[in-house]
Amino acid sequence: MNNNSLFIRAAKSELTERPPVWMMRQAGRFMKEYWDIKNKYSFLEMCKTPELAADVTMLPVDLLDIDAAILFSDILVTAEAMGGDLSFTQGVGPKFSNPVRTEADINRLQTGVNDKLQYVADAIKVIQQRLGGKIPLIGFAGAPFTVMSYLVEGGSSKDFKLTKLMLHNQPELAHQLLSKIAEVTIDYLNLQIAAGVNAVQIFDSWALALAWDDYKEFSHYYINKIISGLNRADIPVISFCKGSSVFAPLMAEAKPDVISIDWNVDLLDIKRRLPAGIAVQGNLDPHVLYADKKVIKERIHRLFERMRGEPGFIFNLGHGIMPDIPFDNVKYAIEVIKEFKY
Repeated sequence: MNNNSLFIRAAKSELTERPPVWMMRQAGRFMKEYWDIKNKYSFLEMCKTPELAADVTMLPVDLLDIDAAILFSDILVTAEAMGGDLSFTQGVGPKFSNPVRTEADINRLQTGVNDKLQYVADAIKVIQQRLGGKIPLIGFAGAPFTVMSYLVEGGSSKDFKLTKLMLHNQPELAHQLLSKIAEVTIDYLNLQIAAGVNAVQIFDSWALALAWDDYKEFSHYYINKIISGLNRADIPVISFCKGSSVFAPLMAEAKPDVISIDWNVDLLDIKRRLPAGIAVQGNLDPHVLYADKKVIKERIHRLFERMRGEPGFIFNLGHGIMPDIPFDNVKYAIEVIKEFKY
């Protein structure tokens, strides 16, 4: 992969002729072609079969002409490798049939599980062959707090009640669990780097559930540990959380190359409050992609004009694409971005 790509240059805080574009959940349920594959295989089969993972990863490359591909996988593969009994049900989402709630449950979880995640390294090699150096490939992992919340709740949660109860009543237990997840995550991201990804992103999807002090103690501390443990020579590290508009100053202390920002804040304002040399990614509200095309264009141009002259800006959504956003609108948004020139 040549380091001259728009995405890598922007991630390294350089000024690019236009903002590079990729979108979280860009290889997914809003595409008919995704469903053509999904209707034949289970979600986990797709993740664990390198050729299928490569097929899905390549969909937005071939159909949308984006500036970076992101590995098709799931943030919970680490939890499964550690011993979580994971299943995905249509309309329900992920479920762990053996939730982690006691010290004995935590002790049962394994570390040193990269052999169980080898299918991800295999997928990366297939994808890189198919990309042929045309655009960078982003690898990723779930942040410890987010992965912990699924393990403790046994699946998705609206209020994270059991997880927060562990943080508040048994903080030492929470730290024991988070330490194990962090250790696995460092190994896992280094596995991806060794297999050939060109950048990595850490997803803390549920950080917004936390109060500032809890975020600092139970999330930021471990993300800092993970980023410090990466073999990151020339591999940009992106830190994302829902709530980044609040937590960005803390996130910056872990020294990522890029902070991915949600849509609740003015992007230029937050970038100027971050240390020099940290790029920003974001921050269009994904709901804009439901709107009329003239609105989509106007909102993208408004963001780009706001960021004019700022080095280190990657266009993305403030969170992932929703499954029922019209494919045509996503395609149009990317055309608008690619036609834009500073």
